Amino acid sequence: MKGKKIYIVGIGGIGLSALAQLFLHEGAEVTGSDRAEQPTTKMLMTKGINVFIGHDATHVPEDASMLVYSDAIPSDSPERIRGRELGIPELNYFEALGNMAEGKQVVAISGTNGKTTTTAMLGKILVDAGVDPTVVVGSIVSEWKSNFRAGKSNLFVVEACEYRRHFLSFHPHILVITNIEFDHTDYFKDLADVVHAFTESAEGVTEGGVIVTNMRLPNVTKALSEITTKTVDYSRALVPELLLPGEFNQENAKAAKAAAKVIAPQLTDDGIDASLASFAGTWRRFECKGVLPGGALLYDDYAHHPTAITKTIVAAKEKFNGKKIIVFFHPHLYSRTRDLFDDFAMALALADETYILPVYAAREEHDESVSNEALAEATNKNGGKASAVSGMEETTKKLRTFGPDTVAFTMGAGDVYRAGEAALK
Repeated sequence: MKGKKIYIVGIGGIGLSALAQLFLHEGAEVTGSDRAEQPTTKMLMTKGINVFIGHDATHVPEDASMLVYSDAIPSDSPERIRGRELGIPELNYFEALGNMAEGKQVVAISGTNGKTTTTAMLGKILVDAGVDPTVVVGSIVSEWKSNFRAGKSNLFVVEACEYRRHFLSFHPHILVITNIEFDHTDYFKDLADVVHAFTESAEGVTEGGVIVTNMRLPNVTKALSEITTKTVDYSRALVPELLLPGEFNQENAKAAKAAAKVIAPQLTDDGIDASLASFAGTWRRFECKGVLPGGALLYDDYAHHPTAITKTIVAAKEKFNGKKIIVFFHPHLYSRTRDLFDDFAMALALADETYILPVYAAREEHDESVSNEALAEATNKNGGKASAVSGMEETTKKLRTFGPDTVAFTMGAGDVYRAGEAALK
């Protein structure tokens, strides 16, 4: 990559911002753009990567070697059009990341839920053990203050997403599957389609490779029913008490520990457990943000699938026994909200109070058939106490009103965390 110029559209995305750092580490000159300033764009600027706020065709260097784009950036965006006019090769995030992984010993962490935390945990174990991996993870890891960690070994640990079968860009030596559920409903037809995608991913494991997973999960069993690759079941692994709450984080730790032992058999249980016990978490994963003006604790979580929401609320109730758990949920994508509507209503009903923001459309067009008002009504029918809120401003105001008897969560894959940060100020 030395001397090459790379332009990234949507560079603030959690995956693309890590890729930008990888390109920079490999000697490329990297620039890019995003629609708004965010923690990732600020981080990139401190590392010497020039980030334009706002999308404009004039930002694209005429001599760029490659243009990389986010799935959220349509093909008719001004920068992508300009790139094609200039004849610049164009790749999506996972195509570009797959190219960078060629020739390396790839460890791909996949799954509907838990892959970010599992990737970060595994990365920390290997770093603490001196294995020195390169790690690309879908969140900012507390220890590294980044979603990218450059290593000197040939080991490449990467979070691999199933959306649009992007994880097929990798041919991993070790594949970790945390779980399989129906998600990304704008792409997958049904659960069977999701399961088949994971089968395809398993088929791509290199000869002599290993799959690390929980074979007690029915969907995993289906996906791997005809796969002959060696499988390691992490479900019976023993892990220490963690700083992060919840049974789901225990499962993530089990997966990370089992994968670490496959990668580096010389590692001891004591060494792995010490690393896991000190794991401080990542950005937007049960992250404590501070104390709100009224005295309530504020947490932020990326949970955007009904299962993740359920597990986060249950963990919060266990950790903060006796306090009210109040959730400000930002639905992500009309398709996901529509197709998993009943499951969302049941999950959100578990909170003591729920406030639901308008749907965060991301890459989708507005869909009048799906609304936060309808989801609030359905949540109430499931025994919850939910209300629709108008948006960020109302969320910020309400967050400031809760007292010391409350723990409030901003929750979702959109930018609801901004309302929480504004409330803290």
